[in-house]
Amino acid sequence: MTQKFARDEFDVYVWEGTSDIASRAERCLAGMDVSLVRADAGTAFPPPRDPTRPAVALVSVSVMGDNRFSGYDWLAVQALPVIWVAAESRGRDSRYYPPEYSYTLPLAFTTADLRKLLFELLGTLDQFNRTAPKREQPLIAVSEPMRALLAEAEMFADCRSNALIHGETGVGKERIARLLHDRAEWSDGPFVAVNCGAIPEGLFEAHFFGHAKGAFTGAVGAHKGYFEQANGGTLFLDEIGDLPLYQQVKLLRVLEQSAVTRLGSTVEIPVDFRLVAATNKDLRVLVGQDEFRADLYYRLAVIELRIPNLEQRGAEEKIAIFRALLERLGGESDPPDWLLERVARTRYAGNVRELSNVAERVAIMRRQFKSWDQARIERIFDQIAEPLRAAGTLGTASTLCEPPVFTDAERAERARILAALDVNGWRRQDTANTLGISRKVLWEKMRKLHLGGGQGETAEGTVEAS
Repeated sequence: MTQKFARDEFDVYVWEGTSDIASRAERCLAGMDVSLVRADAGTAFPPPRDPTRPAVALVSVSVMGDNRFSGYDWLAVQALPVIWVAAESRGRDSRYYPPEYSYTLPLAFTTADLRKLLFELLGTLDQFNRTAPKREQPLIAVSEPMRALLAEAEMFADCRSNALIHGETGVGKERIARLLHDRAEWSDGPFVAVNCGAIPEGLFEAHFFGHAKGAFTGAVGAHKGYFEQANGGTLFLDEIGDLPLYQQVKLLRVLEQSAVTRLGSTVEIPVDFRLVAATNKDLRVLVGQDEFRADLYYRLAVIELRIPNLEQRGAEEKIAIFRALLERLGGESDPPDWLLERVARTRYAGNVRELSNVAERVAIMRRQFKSWDQARIERIFDQIAEPLRAAGTLGTASTLCEPPVFTDAERAERARILAALDVNGWRRQDTANTLGISRKVLWEKMRKLHLGGGQGETAEGTVEAS
């Protein structure tokens, strides 16, 4: 008889690192109404298939030494309760996340061990899911530019039209996107945030469109992509300007058809979500340089919101944000005047993100020395990004993201290939046939002319538009 949890179905995401825990977990969960999703050695950790379904991550401590388990991969599981599995058989490991829902298993865990923890987790999962989204602090807006922005965002929150948020790095673009979602009629629906610059080129379809069971090696179950996950809610695409051209055309097609087809399937699935995109680049300039599709830009820029940088918000807002951060980090709400004055006159190239870094370092210093050690705290301000830029250690956004320069002949060839790609729906073999060249030559030209032939992609192409 199938043993059921309190829920109809439960997802267990497994990342095993160098320890073979997935096979053991599969044996332990046999006969239970549980879906196991495995991250194999060559894949990134899959995002939750459905944000509304209960789920747990089963992670081996050995992944801490895996350089793939960082950044995007950790973001995929940090909102889930995590069961840490020890890397060695002689004991449990003390590293686990998050501390208020800490569960560990020995490497040679038994069926009883795993089932006991999963049943325990079902009792805490509702509370966990309610509290996880509330980690965000209220937006602080004491300056006129920010008040005007928030009023504008409130006004457009219930509009189903797509929105494009402009702003420098670190100004809080995702916070504004969440505000648009939270104030909308569909706020009970999912809010799915995706950093376009963090998606490996060869995995775009799997992440965005999802896949059917058996679509490729390791696809042990069906998987909802970001478009489906956002159904009934909001899809937030950060750094939309980093999306390669061939991915832009696929996004445009979904926006036009309001439907997706998973990899390995022929079934068209309707989707309904509001798209909110964000960028720190001028997309109109990218359109003029053939780096961004004009038709996609017009689809996105129905509603445009521009977030002022921290310097434009003024000294009063810097101080208000700093006070709030200090209070949240260490319970301090009354720093000395000299510190507030230094906060106010410092320029933060990284905006709120950089100010947050400074506040955290100050809070640590305060706890460590039990005083506002002015000499040490002043050194924190002296060491932040501005001196690094002066020394040439860091480039500006414009130098780091400087677009490629093409000759007249290259521009003409680029336009010819782009036209052929569009006519053939970005199917490379058909495009190569149209141009009278081999698929390999086409791939090499696309790579040279920045048309989506990624550095990590093979000449055969790891991705083919359907």
